[in-house]
Amino acid sequence: MERRTVYRRTTRYIVCGMAVLAGLGWARFSGDVTGWLPVLLGLFVLVSFKKARVVSVYAAILFGFSLGWWRGGQFMSEVTYLTTLNNDKVTIVGKALTDGVYDKQASLAFDMGSLELESPEQRALVGKIGVSGFGERAVYRGDVVRVTGKYYPSRGGRVAYLSFAKLEVIGRSQSVIYKTTREFSAGMQNALPEPQASFGLGLLFGQRSTLPENTTVILAAVGLTHVVAVSGYNLTILVSAARKLLSRRSKYQALVGASVLIILFLLVTGASPSIVRASIISFLSLGAWYYGRNIRPMLLIILTASLTALWNPLYIWSDIGWYLSFLAFFGVLVVAPVAKQRFFGDKKVGILSELILESTAAQLMTLPLILYIFNDSSFVAIFANLLVVPLVPLAMLFSFIAGMAGMLAPAFAGWFAWPARYLLTYLLDVATLVSRIPYMQFSVSIGLYSLIFMYAIIVSTTTLWWKKSKISSKITDVNEPNYQT
Repeated sequence: MERRTVYRRTTRYIVCGMAVLAGLGWARFSGDVTGWLPVLLGLFVLVSFKKARVVSVYAAILFGFSLGWWRGGQFMSEVTYLTTLNNDKVTIVGKALTDGVYDKQASLAFDMGSLELESPEQRALVGKIGVSGFGERAVYRGDVVRVTGKYYPSRGGRVAYLSFAKLEVIGRSQSVIYKTTREFSAGMQNALPEPQASFGLGLLFGQRSTLPENTTVILAAVGLTHVVAVSGYNLTILVSAARKLLSRRSKYQALVGASVLIILFLLVTGASPSIVRASIISFLSLGAWYYGRNIRPMLLIILTASLTALWNPLYIWSDIGWYLSFLAFFGVLVVAPVAKQRFFGDKKVGILSELILESTAAQLMTLPLILYIFNDSSFVAIFANLLVVPLVPLAMLFSFIAGMAGMLAPAFAGWFAWPARYLLTYLLDVATLVSRIPYMQFSVSIGLYSLIFMYAIIVSTTTLWWKKSKISSKITDVNEPNYQT
């Protein structure tokens, strides 16, 4: 009797998520599609899903593609309207997403979301905009601001930029969390000199706006910008520490404590796209840990990518940071474990070797896109990461102590802040010294075909090593242990 191939649930989830991303990409260049199509295909998925045959895979692909196409088409109509505002004078009301800081033109600069267009007509707008202007002494995160200026299209995470605009705060934020964050930032500035204070705030909250320009340039040159970006690394440290401490009491307390910590971190950091992505992955990983289940890394990556892109299709259409984030996730969660098995087998790997593997894998996955977009990279990025990244958790702890001392006991802040001062100084000095190594930067321009070829080589090599390793046999689905992919 012929044996039929049976497919795991996770396999069907993965192909559905990939189809969603493909549908969103297709919507960028095609017309809209009726909302009834994903509904009908969704019913087809429900009927065929339990059979786990090839028809269920096709159903998942069609449903995911139609869902992405429909969502992208709906969003595209809003994006198309934005182009009609180019170079026009507009008045927009929105909520400040970041604290305002003074730029080179001595104007107050910040990002703004939850946009409502007041002039030339009244309607809601999608995305976020960058603003720099005059008329207010200070703008804080959460404030409701009316901005009048010329609308210029922008690339990346912002849909537009309004420069030399007129600012008017029409509502101050009453958020206790935002107020406490500002007081903590002031406490950090009291306890530590610059640039250590701004660097500490960057490690804790991803606040880069107050970093001196030369420090920002140095960190970018040696590939250390990610440590002062509110990212999954910061969140992973906090969640891992909370889970280890609370799991000694009970698994349930560890789950609740870590979940509350994730939510608070989202609120404090302003729910930036990078931390939202990391939060979704952290929640999924926590749930799997609590119920004693394994989640395939590709499922985590694809599910998080499809959910965030459905929420805001601009990520997949124009946000390079979104792509770099998931490429780094793929390097750490997929490429690094496969390389570890390939080169070390069942041998115990030290912390330094594991850091080298993970850093190299993340750099390898992001390098082709960086060369394609920016045409430059650094030879010393891995070396700098090895010297700095292992000390980041300790630097975060000391910075937190310094900030709390500066906020609650400013007279004694210096005594509590000296460990943070010396450690942060060391990290900045290491970055500065590494940045002075001759010929560390290199420039290479590659085209689209070269980009595709490089990723094809990486993915095919990783797939080949994965099939030959013991990792593939260790990945199981507790609901369907005998299913084959």
